[in-house]
Amino acid sequence: MTPVSDAPATGPAAPGRSPDVARIVSASLIGTTIEWYDFFLYGSAAALVFNTLFFPTADPLVGTLIAFITYAIGFAARPLGGVVFGHFGDKIGRKKLLVVSLLMMGGATFAMGLLPTYETLGVGAPILLTVLRLVQGFALGGEWGGAVLIVSEHGGDERRGFWASWPQAGAPGGNLLATGVLALLAAVQSEEAFLAWGWRVPFLLSGVLVLLGLYIRVSVSESPVFLAAQAEARADAARGVKEEAPVIEVFRRSWREVLTAIGTRFGENISYYVLTAFLLVYVTNHLELPKSTALNAVLIASAVHFVTIPLWGALSDRVGRRPVTLIGSVGMALWAFAFFALLDSKSFAVITLAVTVGLLLHGAMYGPQAAFISELFDTKVRYSGASMGSQLASIVAGALAPIIAVELLKEYGSATPVALYLCLAAVVTTVTVALARETRGRDLTATTAAASPGRTRRPEPEAVGTDTV
Repeated sequence: MTPVSDAPATGPAAPGRSPDVARIVSASLIGTTIEWYDFFLYGSAAALVFNTLFFPTADPLVGTLIAFITYAIGFAARPLGGVVFGHFGDKIGRKKLLVVSLLMMGGATFAMGLLPTYETLGVGAPILLTVLRLVQGFALGGEWGGAVLIVSEHGGDERRGFWASWPQAGAPGGNLLATGVLALLAAVQSEEAFLAWGWRVPFLLSGVLVLLGLYIRVSVSESPVFLAAQAEARADAARGVKEEAPVIEVFRRSWREVLTAIGTRFGENISYYVLTAFLLVYVTNHLELPKSTALNAVLIASAVHFVTIPLWGALSDRVGRRPVTLIGSVGMALWAFAFFALLDSKSFAVITLAVTVGLLLHGAMYGPQAAFISELFDTKVRYSGASMGSQLASIVAGALAPIIAVELLKEYGSATPVALYLCLAAVVTTVTVALARETRGRDLTATTAAASPGRTRRPEPEAVGTDTV
């Protein structure tokens, strides 16, 4: 595959679809799948392996809780990654930072597969594991914004929801890959062999996957929207116009959009980790079913999730980002209670149905999200704004979700409080999106007046189907 030049465009980026968009989508999808594989692998291992190998305690739930705390530490590093990657992504380009994030994530995951356990190294083992988890979180904090933006900025205004939803499909794709590898190993190995060495195989496999992702990512072109904005910034600098750092600009002029991004992700983020990571704990520890039951249910549901996310993104191009997201958030608020009731049946088919429906509803929130959040911000702060909004949400939502869910289960011995927690999270997203402005059809080359006071820019056209509540 021949590398494409990143030379600046000679004129403003056209709002239409880039001819390279299919290749850009493929590169983003494969890259995000690999990065999410690395990130989710830790979550699955925390529920199934790390509680005994790195955090051994007398109570299995306590060991799992400690393992999930280190899982959450990875989320704590994501906003910092969002700030750093966002700053340089808005200054030097989306593509370069995507390559760096992939190398950092893959290197940390590969190193986890080489770590000695608590039995061998003592307290040093969980410390090293936690440090590597921080590196994972830092890298992923910069990955999401760059991956969805490079696609959003290549795709045309009319089909942006569809194109930008493909990197989103990398999340279930990565989870599908991680869960599939673990399920395969659990099926062909004894419990003793899996705990002794089998768990390391998926982590070491990351090294091969990163080489594949790296080859693909270095071959894509930089976003034409960014290149046009970069040329304009150089012209401004030549005229003596001084601009603040992107992160400062975001919080000074786009803090409402950051809050909208956080609220939009809140219910989506919590529901995903309850439906996947906490599910493994609930099915294996509380219901005392085999690991394979939970892993195979997530495997099947993730396959459906992967296929349907772009369909939800395409639907958002026709009816708007808000209506599709509300289908997911309202549906999740109602499904939360049915979900655990179905799990308690202990039937593999019913458990699979419960997870599949849950992830379908999650996909309705997740599919349009990339385009929606991208359309909230102007080009010169888009990487920073999108990364900060999404990664701040990950701290208060996804990072705490498995911990809160396990603690509620441990305290009450029932899933009802967890269902209520999931329902309330979905309500937060419902209210946020209901109050937000529809962004479908926004021209990403346009700059809002609030972003650059005192400067004359081409005005942003009214978004198709704009609907202010």
